[in-house]
Amino acid sequence: MISSTDQIGNIIKLDKFPKKIISLVPSQSELLWELGLQNELVGITKFCIHPKEMFSSITKIGGTKNINIEKIKSINPDLIIANKEENQKEQIEELQKLFPVWISDIYNLTDALNMITELGNLLNKKISAEFLVNDVNKKFASINKIANEKSVVYLIWQNPIMAVSSNTFIDNMLNTCGFKNLIKNKSSRYPEISTDELIKLNPDFIFLSSEPYPFKNIHIDFYKKLLPSSKVILVDGEFFSWYGSRLQYAQDYFNELLMSL
Repeated sequence: MISSTDQIGNIIKLDKFPKKIISLVPSQSELLWELGLQNELVGITKFCIHPKEMFSSITKIGGTKNINIEKIKSINPDLIIANKEENQKEQIEELQKLFPVWISDIYNLTDALNMITELGNLLNKKISAEFLVNDVNKKFASINKIANEKSVVYLIWQNPIMAVSSNTFIDNMLNTCGFKNLIKNKSSRYPEISTDELIKLNPDFIFLSSEPYPFKNIHIDFYKKLLPSSKVILVDGEFFSWYGSRLQYAQDYFNELLMSL
């Protein structure tokens, strides 16, 4: 019997290592592929775009928030891997009645590395997971924090304008790079904010994420006019928000970004 406690406290028990796995989260799908589970991974979402070979070859079971449960039933997986924030609670609860579901809950780098370790144990990839965790730890220890408490507002949506608040993985990545996130909303992790609020905050930097909203140069121009004293930068949202194997490449991206400021 294989037993694992997921990150919201559910105990998952399996008779054997799973041979058919469905992942409902892009960063975790990429992680499973990186750990060497190409043959076991039988279902992913339409947003699981990395790596390209995985995206082109694995069955799609809908989006992260509109899962095709009937298709999942037809696949009959041994294990489903989900995330508390990225997936809909009602759909996950329905799946839990039918299949073992391991749920991650990620707020910071420590949570992400614990997830990698636990999934490595559960999926018979302990050594690969340990190697990845050690690599990420080593690389993050060498991030050059030259931001030196410069203030930032990190935007993820345009209409309405939405920002990243504290108690999020993105906020933890910003702090890791030495930035001070000015959005400290206790009631929402991704609050709506007005242009007036932005002007009042007057951050040193405005980061426009490449996802989930596809910010373009036209938006850079908009925020430069709105906040002429702020530096507006389009950043790669995958390195700030994907908490799987992509973390091993985040250090290079963060250092390059910091050196360009």
